Amino acid sequence: MNVVRTRRRVVVDDRPLATAIGGRLKQARLAAGLTQQQLAGDRYTKAYISALENGIAKPSMAALNYLAPRLGRTASEILSDPSRAWARMEADLALAAGHWQQALDGYLALVDGVQERAARAELLTAIAESYCRLNRPSEATRPASDAAAIFADLGRDLDRARAEYWLGSAHHQQDNLDEARNILHSILARGLDLGADFRTRILIALAATESLDGEAAKARAYLEEARTLAGELDTRRRGTFLATLAFAYRTAGDLEAAIRMGLQALALFQAAESDLEAGLVENQLALAYLAMGSIERARTTIRRARTNAVDAERLAAVLSDTEAMIELEAGNLDRALTLADQAIELSEHSLNQKGLLDALATRARTLSAMGRADDAAAAFERAFDLAERTAPASRRREILGAWADALAALGRHDEAFALARRALASR
Repeated sequence: MNVVRTRRRVVVDDRPLATAIGGRLKQARLAAGLTQQQLAGDRYTKAYISALENGIAKPSMAALNYLAPRLGRTASEILSDPSRAWARMEADLALAAGHWQQALDGYLALVDGVQERAARAELLTAIAESYCRLNRPSEATRPASDAAAIFADLGRDLDRARAEYWLGSAHHQQDNLDEARNILHSILARGLDLGADFRTRILIALAATESLDGEAAKARAYLEEARTLAGELDTRRRGTFLATLAFAYRTAGDLEAAIRMGLQALALFQAAESDLEAGLVENQLALAYLAMGSIERARTTIRRARTNAVDAERLAAVLSDTEAMIELEAGNLDRALTLADQAIELSEHSLNQKGLLDALATRARTLSAMGRADDAAAAFERAFDLAERTAPASRRREILGAWADALAALGRHDEAFALARRALASR
């Protein structure tokens, strides 16, 4: 007995796509003042053009490449959906304006409908950047890696480097410093013409990686190399460079240099009308003044920043937490607790996990200073639970160390010692 095997055919309903393309084809024909017969030319028939415009048939690329120039268009323009182009522009503008969650939502809504590989890789790169800026690095790794692989396959080396930059950023934020360092070094090693802007960003990222790894001298060397390129940057980019330099100096303990660089960065951001970045720099200046013991200057700086702050909940959360730290240091515990609670609420509402962690830690330290040991322990426990789920090992160690210090101050040395050992073991 012979068995006849039949191959199962998968039928895809292309009617909605054909209808959309047909509608754009008709609009372009009418705008060009052509009849269906004139558009058909000597290659196609009026009936075929009618079938295309009514979504009965879907054009081949050969047909589009013939018809589009006759309409003064390109094949890509006929294929593209104007509403998607506007949605992409809105997402790009949101990213540029610092509205990172809005940008991420826009890119995620677009990416599933894109099949063309280059366009998909561009969206994946933007998604990775958005996740990194939202301090959600574990979610950035996959889209950045996929985008880099697609661009490598297409031979788009510079776009591959940009995707890898955000992959390196994701690893940096997760304390995978060797991986971040290797990715950034590999970009530079290819000898690409990166341009002053992008090359400076890579050098700054390497400096940040070395700084987090405790290599202050290497960090400063990268920043000095970046300084030679800073003159070629526009006002806003120079502000970004100087702000990063200020942060590196503050991390290394050189507070006077941090303040000097921060003030220069602030002036540039104000000149560029970059209000969000200006607010973040003033926050860094307040922290530097606080570290120097200049509580009144820190208070004045942070209050000015809050007064001038743009309408951004993420920035407001950061500024509230810093002011809470200042009032805690000044001994104004009730005010510090109120500000910390404000920062927690703003961070939760804006889905800012890093801001929430910082505010929870400030609240815990404030409760400990108020002598509310049980409430402080609960706050530290909540902060550490969040840190275990969202933060790198270095941040988890900071939380445990602060908790141990609070217990030691209350005379609970055995518990403090246990937490200190737990911090040392945290990886």
